[in-house]
This record gives sequence, C-alpha cells and structure tokens, in this order.
Amino acid sequence: MAAQWALRYGATVTTGGVEFRVWAPRLRSLQVLIREEAPRIVPLVAEGNGDFAAVVEHLHAGVDYLFVTDEGRELPDPVSRWQPHGVHGASRVVDAAGFPWSDHGWAGIPLKDYIFYELHTGTFTPEGTFEGIAGRLPYLRDLGVTAIEVMPVAEFPGSHDWGYDGVGLFAPQSTYGGPDGLKALVDACHRQGMAVVLDVVYNHLGPEGNYLEEFAPFFTDEYKTPWGRAINYDGAESDGVQRHFINNALYWLTEYHIDGLRLDAIHGIFDFGAHHILQEIGEAFHGEAKRLGRQAWVIAESDLNDPRVIRPASCGYGLDAQWNDDFHHALHTALTKDMRGYFADFQGLPSLAKALNEGYVYRGQYSAYRKRRHGASSADRPGEQFVVFTQNHDQVANALSGSRASSLLSADRQRLAAAVLICSPFLPLFFMGQEYSETAGFYYFTDYGDPVLAEAVRQGRKQEAGAFLADGEFLDPQDAATFLRSKLNWQLLEERPNAGMLAWYRELLSVRRQNACLSNCRKDLTETESDFEEWLVLKRSDPSGSAALLMCNFSERSKPIPIRAPEGHWRRRLWSSATQYGGSGVEPTACLSSGDHTVEIEGHSAALYLLE
Repeated sequence: MAAQWALRYGATVTTGGVEFRVWAPRLRSLQVLIREEAPRIVPLVAEGNGDFAAVVEHLHAGVDYLFVTDEGRELPDPVSRWQPHGVHGASRVVDAAGFPWSDHGWAGIPLKDYIFYELHTGTFTPEGTFEGIAGRLPYLRDLGVTAIEVMPVAEFPGSHDWGYDGVGLFAPQSTYGGPDGLKALVDACHRQGMAVVLDVVYNHLGPEGNYLEEFAPFFTDEYKTPWGRAINYDGAESDGVQRHFINNALYWLTEYHIDGLRLDAIHGIFDFGAHHILQEIGEAFHGEAKRLGRQAWVIAESDLNDPRVIRPASCGYGLDAQWNDDFHHALHTALTKDMRGYFADFQGLPSLAKALNEGYVYRGQYSAYRKRRHGASSADRPGEQFVVFTQNHDQVANALSGSRASSLLSADRQRLAAAVLICSPFLPLFFMGQEYSETAGFYYFTDYGDPVLAEAVRQGRKQEAGAFLADGEFLDPQDAATFLRSKLNWQLLEERPNAGMLAWYRELLSVRRQNACLSNCRKDLTETESDFEEWLVLKRSDPSGSAALLMCNFSERSKPIPIRAPEGHWRRRLWSSATQYGGSGVEPTACLSSGDHTVEIEGHSAALYLLE
C-alpha cells in the first residue's frame, strides 16, 4: 500500500518541535521569526532544490511566526495553515493531527447521489461562520440536500468577500472560524450523512496580501486572465508551482476530510505541458482518496464546452464532473426571454431540449456572442458528470445584477424551473435560499484595506458587468451594506408564500430520491418532446421498470399538451399548481393510460406522472 500523503511544507508539528519548510528558489537565505514571549530568529538551511528547512525544538502548536527574507522582509508563510491576524499578519502553527474527528466510518457518497447546496459562509447565516452553517444542517438534510458546496474559504483581505480573492490557500478564513471551525463543520456534515465540496481557486490569487511571488516564480505574463496574473503552470520552475497546488488539493482531502473540490474557472488555467495540471490534480486526488477508502470527486467550472475535461485520463483530463452553464442559460431564456449578454446565444425551449438530451447546447456550432464556433459534443458523457442549476452565485450577482429568481420570476415560474431542474438527468445544485424563494439579493462585495485597490475594483466590476447592468443598479462592493444586504432572511420560512415553495422543493427531492428513473442520471434513458415554443415533455425511465413523465407548460395560459404515454398506467404524483405549494389549485388529469392523450396544464406549471 502506498504511503500516506502528508503536507511537508509550512509548519509541521513533530514529536520534538516544529519543522519549517519553504520552497523559495528566489531567495539566497531565509529565517523564521518565532513570536514567543521572548521572540527569536532561527535560520533555515538551504537544501539545494529551492527548499529551506529547519526543525525548531521545544515548539508547539499555537505559536505565531513569520519568515524573514534576505532583504529583511517579514512575510507570512506561503503554506500557512492559519492566518489569525489576516493576510498581512503572522502565521500560526497548527497541529494537523490535533482535531478530534468523529467521522471514522465515513466513506463518502456516490457522485450520482449528490444534491448540491451552494452557500457563502458569511451570508448564509446571521453569524456568518462555519459554526452558523453547522446549526442549519438538519434543515438542509430534511430538505433533501446530500452535499453542501462551500464558496472559497482561503484567507482573504478584511472580514467579508466572496472568497475568490483569497491569498492564504491553505488557511481557512479566520473570521469564519479558522481551521478548527471548518473541520468541525465537515465533521458535523458527515454525522448528518452529508458530503462537503469546497470551492477552490487555482487560476489566480487575490491582489492584496499575495506574497507568493517573493518566494518563487508563481506567476507568468505569458497568459492573461480576467482576474489577475496567470499561475505559472508550464514555465521555468513550474514543477514547484504545480506541486504547491496539488498539495493544496490533497491537503483539503486529508487534513479536512473534504469530499470534493470545485475548481473555479479552469478556462483561466493555462498549461501546455504534456501532462496537464488538471489531470495531475485529478490523478493525485483520486489516488489518495482510494488509498483512504473514500469516494471523493473533482468538479470543474468551465465555459469551454470541452468534453475532454470530463473524459477519462486516457483521452482527457479525467475530472469527475463539471458545471453546465448551458442548461442554466437555456432554461433562463425559456422562462424570461432575456437576450442580454451571452443569453443572446440561447433560444429557450429548443436550447433546453438540447441541454436535457446531451448536456452542452453548444457543441461546435457558431456562437453569435463569441463570434466563433464553440464547444464539442458531450453526448457520450453520462448525466452524473453535469452539475446543473437555475441559480448560482455567479448568475445571480453577475448576469442578473444581484437579483434572485424571486424578483425576476413569478412563483409559478420558479416552481416550473425547480421541476425541470430536479427531474433532469443531471446533478442538481441549489443556491442558498432559492428553495424558499429568498428575496435578498446576492451582490459582489469586498473588504480591501488599500483604497486605490478598492477604487480599481469598483471600476472593474462596473466594466465587467456592463453587458448586464442598467443605470442605477450598481452597488459599491466596498460598502459593508452591500455585504449585509446579501444575507439570507431566515424568517421568511415562517411566511406562507415561502413555505409553499419550500414544500415544493422538498416533495420534488423526495420523489427524485424514491424513484430510480429520476435519480439514475441516465441521459440515454431520457427523451424530450416539445413544440419548441410553449411546452416540453420530459420522459425518464430506468431498467428496473420505473418511469416518469414531466409535462411542462412554459406559456402564460392554460394549454392542452399532447402526449403519447408509453404502455402502462400512469398516475399523477405532483403538480406545481397545487394549493399547498402556492398554486391556483387547478388539477390536471389524475391518471393516464397508454396511448395518445391531451392533458390540460396550467400556465407556467408542471405535472409529474409516474408509471404504476
């Protein structure tokens, strides 16, 4: 059996003290400043491969330290496990084996059983902490969620941020609860039978508190990203850079028991080496998970529509799944007729039918938005490799100026969207609060300390969102009120309209869980029928004999939908216009026999029939 992986860089507690190790090929010498009652400086020994290391005896966890360069600069550890004083402050020694885990029997869950719930730690609860999330886990479990997906928690400047500006990649945000807070959350999730997926950013680092370049050539000007300098994955001395990020992936898997990683915007990761960094991350992550006897997954965010991302390593990168924006865009345009920005490429129901049948809508045809051909066919990839959504943090805050579906869509259309999402042959993801029609927006917010940088971010966000913004809609990301306006209003759960929406989500998820035809992720056993203008029928089946028909009316008025029901007796199981969900109460036909029928479906509603 392969030896257990352990993080060798940073500060590692040993039996006799603490070993400090840094990869710093740009430095001639390096020292560690120990901030004890009587501070002391200990020189690190150059080992000839860019590494500097030393064991400091009689040292323990909880001590703060900084590295001192040959120019006298005092810098935090580039592999710090904890930044209790923020991105510019001293690092703190953490004992990797010091947390009392209780999840020893946890082995993870199959990918096809994932029901994702994306959340932002700072705005999900009033507390804005890992502990606050843990207190809401029974609610999420009862909803039917099987995995929480946590937006990035790597230490970032200030007290509130989306997390994509993180610079302490190994240090869970101190204002959220630090290392023990995150470990306690993961442990609590596993006790509830829920997995944890962590959003990580390997395409850039934030602009404030980023000291990596002082140690090694972590960045390159060969490629450009929208968020800052590209990571040096294929230039000179890139082996050490690659190791840094592979170590980060393995660190979350081993020291934090994370069940999956969501790799942010991999289209901003550039590597023209023969063995791509994404493939290396996937192989290392899967190999260590197998050694640990756990099911763990790597999920990409990509706008490339490139099936190589999720094909096996023999002919691709070997990642397990990816977010599928095409599904969102197609469903959004079907419900709203919105044609701003990249939505102009989608034609509503025709695009939605393509997404449901294949995955990608764009598979090599011309994209007017991009002004070029885009994508390749994903028809051969199974449904469980696609994570789909009607809302996520990006789509709400960027494309929709912070507006949630609750302010854009009637309750009827929200229920219709949920039915298509949950009954699709893919892995559904919900953005926090959508299950009860949360009314608070979700906006872009930052807390930079540098006023020049803060102003640059303001102007950059205005320019980036220009295709979607109307006059007067922009909120200052540096204003703390923007952050506070993004917090969930949990009191809405007690109000009648919201309670009906929540009941609809719960019942849909329960039916999906109980019926193999809805949870098998079999695209090959999925069919669609549509007039491509107002209605769509989704047919799902399973080798066990389980089968379902989802009839969807996308028009405003009640409409007779033609259906050829397969052989057997079909009984109506759910309909979104039922009064308990907030609907009109008009009921579609209760039963169907095999053959041709016309079923009257209320405007902007759906009815689900199951084969008896």
